[in-house]
Amino acid sequence: MLHLALAQSNRGRRGRKRDFPDAERLVKRLVARELVLSFVPDAEQRLWRTVTRKKYQLRCDRVRLQNQLESLLEEAHIKLSSLVTDLLGVSARRMLKALADGETNPAVLAALADERLRATPEQLCDALGACTELNTVYRRLLKMALKELRLIDEQIDQLDQEMASLLSQHQDAVQRLAEVPGLGVDSAQQIIAEVGPTAATCPGDDESAGVNYSHRSPKGNRHMRRLLNQAANAAARTKGSIFEIVYRRSVPRLGHNQAIGAIAHRQCRLIWLILHQGVRYEERGPAVTKQSQQARTTRMIRQLRRLGYRIETPNPQPSQALAQ
Repeated sequence: MLHLALAQSNRGRRGRKRDFPDAERLVKRLVARELVLSFVPDAEQRLWRTVTRKKYQLRCDRVRLQNQLESLLEEAHIKLSSLVTDLLGVSARRMLKALADGETNPAVLAALADERLRATPEQLCDALGACTELNTVYRRLLKMALKELRLIDEQIDQLDQEMASLLSQHQDAVQRLAEVPGLGVDSAQQIIAEVGPTAATCPGDDESAGVNYSHRSPKGNRHMRRLLNQAANAAARTKGSIFEIVYRRSVPRLGHNQAIGAIAHRQCRLIWLILHQGVRYEERGPAVTKQSQQARTTRMIRQLRRLGYRIETPNPQPSQALAQ
């Protein structure tokens, strides 16, 4: 049987490395249970991690390409990003596609914007005024960027469907995690891929008599650390949630970074309870209404169905609920 141990728990004497004495020392420490063994997921969970991490890389590539596209427009003296919040939204993409296809009239390009766009047609015409004398090289580069973005979006959609198919047996765990403020269906899938559907390892178990004596934040799984930081920032901005109250209460004393770290630690323990004990999260913040809960449930069900999960009715209120 192969065991993977942490290097810090196997500190030998200083000096030259000797293979046979080092092997004997490793065996003795393993028998004496002095080695801290690392968590090695099974083949199925490693496949989940491969898919979710590939999807994260594609999203990073999409952000990088979006920044390059904005830089290209700025170089061409097209100030579209100053008026449109999302440069890859529906309105901006229609205008950029027409611009790449050879359209030179700013008024025609401005008419492609959605009527809900805050920018007026006059402002859009002013921002797109340089397209009348736009070099054909910029148009070709713009067409290449849009084609690459479309390919990345298609690959992300394929990975979404693939991940939903792989986690079809754990649909209830995905749904229970997605109910936590700051998390969603995609975040729930990534967390299950990192820690497993039952979360066998308990976070923050360095305690005695109910008191945690370790205030150190170890490096741990960097992908899980990223997910927790993103979820904590989103939960702190969720109106009426208990995490918003904790953030407002602790940020004057700890500052933003440490307050987010405290919320991330609380969410990490909450995730372990939800996955390990099979309970559900129930929000009991003072400003939470039935209307806001129903709206969030509807959004989550719509996203689950889009990914291929079968959701017939909204979740009833469970008899065993968890409030954090």
